[in-house]
Amino acid sequence: MFTAAGPALVDTAALTSFEWLSHVVETATGWAGLGIIFVYSFLIAFALPGVSEVVLAAPLDLGLTRTGRLALIIVVSAVGKAVGSVLAFHIGQEAKESGPVIRFLRRSRFDVVEWSENKTLELARKWGYLGMAAALSVPFFPDTLSIYAFAVLEEDYVKFALATFAGSVGRLLVTLFVIGTVAAV
Repeated sequence: MFTAAGPALVDTAALTSFEWLSHVVETATGWAGLGIIFVYSFLIAFALPGVSEVVLAAPLDLGLTRTGRLALIIVVSAVGKAVGSVLAFHIGQEAKESGPVIRFLRRSRFDVVEWSENKTLELARKWGYLGMAAALSVPFFPDTLSIYAFAVLEEDYVKFALATFAGSVGRLLVTLFVIGTVAAV
């Protein structure tokens, strides 16, 4: 990119941190904005670091009441995350079949596999898919970690997607409740 004064500096840290994508979501309007919310939520489920609550900031401008707009955002986001979780689930199924991947992760400095297996097994044994939905309902905690941890242990695509959908709806509702409570104080 060039300006009259010469080459413009590009903030590569912002480009690699995906801040630009959060900004796109926060300014998404119209029906195309719903597509942006879906894609963002899909990507958050299996690839992007970050939080999914940013979708609640999308103005959309669809002529709906505030409640209608938020309900539509929540449903579209939850569907996007459920679809993305199915891809993560498939990747997790492949990874657990891949001895080299698991061996590499186990040899890493921090044994991600052991930690996630222990915590996830504890939740899965006690609560099953309900535990997964509850884990995904925790605001501002990366979805990807919970999704992949459960993906390695579980085997039912439909139940996995439904638990992700429920957890995503729960997370956004909890976030709205917390924001509303803080704003009321």
